[in-house]
Amino acid sequence: MEFYLTAIHQGLAFAALGLGIFLSLRILNIPDITTDGSYTSGGIITAWMLVNGWSPMIAVFSSMLVGATAGIITGTIHTQLKIHPLLAGIIVMTGLYSVNLAILGKPNQPLINIDNLLMSSSDNSDHSTFILIAFSIALILLINLFLKSDMGIALRATGNSEAMVKAMGVNPDRMKIIGLGISNSLTALSGSLIVQYQGFGDINMGIGIVISGLGAVMIGDVVLRNASSRKIYLQLIAVVVGCILFRIILATALNIGMDPNYLKLITALLVLSIIAFGKIKLSSKV
Repeated sequence: MEFYLTAIHQGLAFAALGLGIFLSLRILNIPDITTDGSYTSGGIITAWMLVNGWSPMIAVFSSMLVGATAGIITGTIHTQLKIHPLLAGIIVMTGLYSVNLAILGKPNQPLINIDNLLMSSSDNSDHSTFILIAFSIALILLINLFLKSDMGIALRATGNSEAMVKAMGVNPDRMKIIGLGISNSLTALSGSLIVQYQGFGDINMGIGIVISGLGAVMIGDVVLRNASSRKIYLQLIAVVVGCILFRIILATALNIGMDPNYLKLITALLVLSIIAFGKIKLSSKV
């Protein structure tokens, strides 16, 4: 039972990552690989600040600021230099690796005997559960309100039709930069929470993480496909549920004896299966 409780905790910590990918991929229709770098940056900044005596909340907000900056840089490269967003994300992600290593000064940083938002000297799992659920609910409410605001509507319209946005007098490039900034701030928040939960930060913790986030979003799509409404708040809830289910599936695979060395392969195959399932379901309706 403790094994699956850990998976649920990790799923809740990954919820911010899933919501960030939802914004970039589903709302803006931009595949953003910056995620791998900003996720790591969020974790590295948090680890460094906690070790140096900073408040956990300040560390969380700082990680989100760094993630937002990475997203803004990616958006600026894409919109101002007319570089494909995938390539722009790869460029920023690659640069962030060196930045993260320079900040941390070593490949990893354990947080031994350092209290944070999720783990204290009392090591109470109920405390972690409450904090993670509170973060997830707050993010769902805030993102739902934002996407219903004038700027949020403009952001959604940018992903649907840039021509329509321009006709409305809105600058689509500005919307993309803002959207990618918000998306990567959420990704960095997830990295911060994961580091505080697992008790260490690692320079390679973000490698391939975008696939995990994509898998969670895809599972959320499958969950929502059976719902009668496509309201924004339901889509956001579905993403969070998808994150939890994704981690439970991976935990189950490890629990039945699969080699942890094949975890990335299992993740890739799981995402491929979800996408294929969606395609089959869609073609059967045609």
